[in-house]
Amino acid sequence: MKRFLYVFSLLLIAVTTVAAIGNEKDDLTKNFISGNPEIASINSLSFGPQGILFIGDSDKATVYAIDTKDNTPNAKSENIAVGDFDVKVAEALGTSKDNIRITDMAVNPVSKVAYFSIHTKNGTPVLLKLVGKKLENVSLSNVSYSKADLQNSVAKDAKDRRKRPLRRWAISDMKYYKGKLMVSGLSNKEFSSSFRSIPFPFTGKEDFATLEIYHAAHGRYETYAPIKTFDVTSINNQDYLLASYTCTPLVLFPINELKGGKHLKGRTIAELGSGNSPLDIISFQKGDEVKFYMSNNNRPVMRINLSDITKFNGSLTEPVEEFGKDVGLTYDNLPFVNVQQMDELDEDKVLILRRRNDGNLYLHSRNKKWM
Repeated sequence: MKRFLYVFSLLLIAVTTVAAIGNEKDDLTKNFISGNPEIASINSLSFGPQGILFIGDSDKATVYAIDTKDNTPNAKSENIAVGDFDVKVAEALGTSKDNIRITDMAVNPVSKVAYFSIHTKNGTPVLLKLVGKKLENVSLSNVSYSKADLQNSVAKDAKDRRKRPLRRWAISDMKYYKGKLMVSGLSNKEFSSSFRSIPFPFTGKEDFATLEIYHAAHGRYETYAPIKTFDVTSINNQDYLLASYTCTPLVLFPINELKGGKHLKGRTIAELGSGNSPLDIISFQKGDEVKFYMSNNNRPVMRINLSDITKFNGSLTEPVEEFGKDVGLTYDNLPFVNVQQMDELDEDKVLILRRRNDGNLYLHSRNKKWM
């Protein structure tokens, strides 16, 4: 009996040790440090697993991974409806709405809590989260974090042909996908439109490619404009970047070729109208179809079916000479405009921040069946 208990104890210790090692291995924050990351700007937000929030800081050309400690699972979110949202943000910061700008929004897929990055008039970056109808400050001065400095970032004093600063586009959008943080933006390369793939947890490694597209509304190939917003999809068992640019080409890039410092020419599958800039793109399964939703600064929200992307085998190579005309891939215009931010809230709902016709900035959830 004693020998049985002894053997059983050894087995129990072994199982416990293996479990502990497994948990440690699965903890993506185990190499984080605590302190003040000294974030200078927040241009982009994106969540990864375990409630880890990625912050894109264009001013420092650095991406940060923040352990929000907000990792209690929540399957469903309550319905959200908050009017005068910019006023409430300003009140939470003790100022007026004229002194703030909401730069991004991201929903924690674990807790279903929405986070907002705010640019203040004095330049201080602020991170808020919505708890019920109350906005709470998320400290950026005493956090558990990790960071990755981008290589070959666009210079701080770089300007475009209209003398506008380009550094803000060092990071234009981000998405965590299959163990990597994907980052679009500008670099200091001759072909400055760039895409980076950074393994996470951060190790100092970074894969890199420069991009070229045919911009039908401009009637030329371009290498200097950043991707404004992107998503990832699978077509015939191959992963693709679905990227949208200002004025408004929609382009596919095979992800397995976006590496090794290559210069890659994308396949332009649509021109969605000049005089417009995309703001956000999200996707989710609706029935038996994956659908993409893109908000714009001068167009309604556009809905695009993955099946239509898959069936479109061509590439636009001829100029579109009529202003605002769309060609290529078909899509639907949804009956809501002035949508500034979107993200998936839970399996049934999307969270939308939009400016209504009366000027009210309205944050609200919307059932996917009406999307």
